[in-house]
Amino acid sequence: MKSLTVNQIRDRYLDLFAAKGHHLLQSSPLVPQGDNSLLLINSGVATMKAFFTGQEKPPAPRVASCQKCIRTTDIDDVGKDARHGSFFEMLGNFSFGDYFKKEVIPWAWEFLTVEMGIPADKLSVSVYEEDDEAYDIWHDVIGLAPEKIFKLDKAENFWEHGVGPCGPCSEIHFDRGAEAGCGKPGCQVGCDCDRFMEVWNLVFTQFNKNEDGSYSPLELTGIDTGMGLERLAIVLQEAPSIFDIDNIRGIRQAVLELAGLETATGSKLVSANIIADHVRSVAFMAADGVLPSNEGRGYILRRLLRRAVRHGQSLGINGAFVVAIAKASIDAYSHAYANLTEKESFILQTLGQEESRFMETLDTGMNLLQKQMDSIKANGKSTISGADAFKLYDTYGFPPDLTREILEDAGLKFDEDGFKREMEAQKQRARQARGVSNYMGADETVYHRLEPNMPTLFCGYEADTCQAKILAIVAGDGIVDSATAGQEISLVLDNTPFYAESGGQKGDGGKITANDLAVEIYDCINVAGGNTVHVGKVISGTVKKGATVTATIDTTRRQSTTGNHSATHLLQKALREVLGDHVEQSGSEVSQDRLRFDFTHNAPLSAEQRDQIETLVNQRIWQAIPVDVMLTTPEEARKSGAMALFGEKYGDTVRMVKMGDQSIELCGGTHVANTQQIGVFKLLSEGGIASGVRRIEATTGLGAINVYREAHKTLQAAAELCKVQKPQDLPARLDAILAENKELKKELTKIQSEASGQEQAEVVASLCKNAETHGGFTLLAGKLENYDIEAMRNVADMLRKDIKSGCVLLCGVNAGAAQFLAFATDDAVKAGIHAGEIVKEAAKICGGGGGGKPSQAQAGGKNAENADAALAKAIELMKSML
Repeated sequence: MKSLTVNQIRDRYLDLFAAKGHHLLQSSPLVPQGDNSLLLINSGVATMKAFFTGQEKPPAPRVASCQKCIRTTDIDDVGKDARHGSFFEMLGNFSFGDYFKKEVIPWAWEFLTVEMGIPADKLSVSVYEEDDEAYDIWHDVIGLAPEKIFKLDKAENFWEHGVGPCGPCSEIHFDRGAEAGCGKPGCQVGCDCDRFMEVWNLVFTQFNKNEDGSYSPLELTGIDTGMGLERLAIVLQEAPSIFDIDNIRGIRQAVLELAGLETATGSKLVSANIIADHVRSVAFMAADGVLPSNEGRGYILRRLLRRAVRHGQSLGINGAFVVAIAKASIDAYSHAYANLTEKESFILQTLGQEESRFMETLDTGMNLLQKQMDSIKANGKSTISGADAFKLYDTYGFPPDLTREILEDAGLKFDEDGFKREMEAQKQRARQARGVSNYMGADETVYHRLEPNMPTLFCGYEADTCQAKILAIVAGDGIVDSATAGQEISLVLDNTPFYAESGGQKGDGGKITANDLAVEIYDCINVAGGNTVHVGKVISGTVKKGATVTATIDTTRRQSTTGNHSATHLLQKALREVLGDHVEQSGSEVSQDRLRFDFTHNAPLSAEQRDQIETLVNQRIWQAIPVDVMLTTPEEARKSGAMALFGEKYGDTVRMVKMGDQSIELCGGTHVANTQQIGVFKLLSEGGIASGVRRIEATTGLGAINVYREAHKTLQAAAELCKVQKPQDLPARLDAILAENKELKKELTKIQSEASGQEQAEVVASLCKNAETHGGFTLLAGKLENYDIEAMRNVADMLRKDIKSGCVLLCGVNAGAAQFLAFATDDAVKAGIHAGEIVKEAAKICGGGGGGKPSQAQAGGKNAENADAALAKAIELMKSML
């Protein structure tokens, strides 16, 4: 066998299939595009589904790729056996109606035995028990002996995923020797042990599974192969596991060095393997724009990272370490994945901050879990409730598998069904339903019934109007040949100046005309099947399929949209200059009225930073910088310093937009010819939208001028109200008014305080009489009629002096509404009290919400009639927390 590195294996595979006429595809981002059935790409074929279903046309009849993948279904096996990892690379060659079994089987054999030098006697294959064609090729053409070909049933050797394309498969296995096996007499291909390791799976897509469960032959057959790069490296490098191949071994060695170990065995080796695997995975996820969260793919990142941190503690690593291991992962994989280097600053900052946040809550959560473990042991039980496990997840950020691991180490468990019920209840409250009804995870629409890939040539970069032929008409829920005045329609044209919504830029509007025909177009969008539709309404006449029409965009709308879009490029450059290179675009929306730009940053912008950014953008607008657009390759674009978007898949040719030396980005949108055409840039707002993500809204051109005009009108009106001659004098006048108001309030407060001081003292005394003692802590929940929040704070301050150890919840009832104020002493917090959770649950009973820190919190509700029930629930919660 040839001893090759992972990089060499990857390159040789792609070189061989390129020589066999395959178009080489870059790895798609881990975030699926146009496929709601997956959170993350988990196989090579996952990126090809639209090609196999006919929704999109492949770039060539035969393609090959090396696809990065994330799969966490076997997370419990990661680090423990030889072959499982949450991140892996999948080598694959694919045919769409081109070659089939008689070509792909010999090619696979050639690659393994000739290119890789694997001895033929170390290889065995399996085939579907009814696939005589594949069996005959392996036996008669390749020359494998019958005892090397295993016929397996449908569960093992037939690939299908619901309805749609499917077919038998043939797997190639490498015999790692008896020492790697289970030792059982019947150990052979198909055994679950590590001896016969599947290296390559060849799927022969030749059937369509119908709704009734029957199968019909496909008119065009296909090939879908998948070979785990790491598994092949195990074979060629004669490594015990994927963690011992060259690139992953280097990452694991970095882990061991941080732990002060030269080598590791047993549980320490498992922990080192898990850290190397998980941090490698989250580095790739962050590079594709996935951010930590408690939902979806963000939760997968958070779960993997926190699991790695937990194993770091088990390994004895003191302090933060994720950034160092992520850096080692980037160095190991940058040869094949340039975006890791391009996004390095963002990756390291994102992962470092998530690790830091987890460490802050870990100690408190561990203390709470330890209390729960001690309690159930003392009561002779072995199971923690699902609600308690969910609280650890929801409040303290403990992934359930982390809780499970800690409990298992102590010989305990938690009610997983109860946890799932709590999780589902939260999802029902917080998530938007996602329809997953077909192979691509999206509900079928009328657009799915259109002929796929109808050619629409976009001429909108150069022209505002053009002649076009109508290729298809959609009206209501059907595809029609004509539509008349008053009907809402969608048109597919063979030629269009309308920009279809893409990359954050909204679609164009305008009109389509011909003789007595007039169609108003509201929008232009890309739909299923790679088609572009023009959405609008027939104003007059009849629109007919096949007719020649004139398509004209609304140039005023286009110009405003274009100015806003070009401004986002200048904005991103200014943000990176002012805030740092960690800033990356994580989303945008550009329309004629405004622009919205989402970016990665962990703190609000100061007034000074906002002014700096706005000034920089305007300076570059007024410098009249020419905007150059050129077509190039992704590689050449990277060499030029072009910025690519997170999660964007680029083809062999990319469009690069260059604004002097200020901005170079890959972008398919429409842009001004010179920055001066933007006019002026006005930042409207800035705020946080998610953990680590900020949003700026702004406008340009006439939109900005209208903002200034309205602001001036407001200032003039304020000047008149404050009786000053000039707006410039407003600050001084307002200062005087506020100072006078402050003095008056102080006087009023003094009078009220003197009058109410005695009353509040009596209230405090009365509340204390009703306090309860539980586990050595004072617990108090009381209602205050006609008290506003300030009066409640005064009472709370007085109670703090009397209650040295415990928790207090006050409910102020005023005008039919309820306000809640809670505090807890430090020792009560350490014992498990969380004031934020208490006010949250109490306010929920009164039809409201809120929250806060474990030590203090505030909330409100609109239904004060439920105040007594809320207070009773609060006392119950306090007791359950202790």
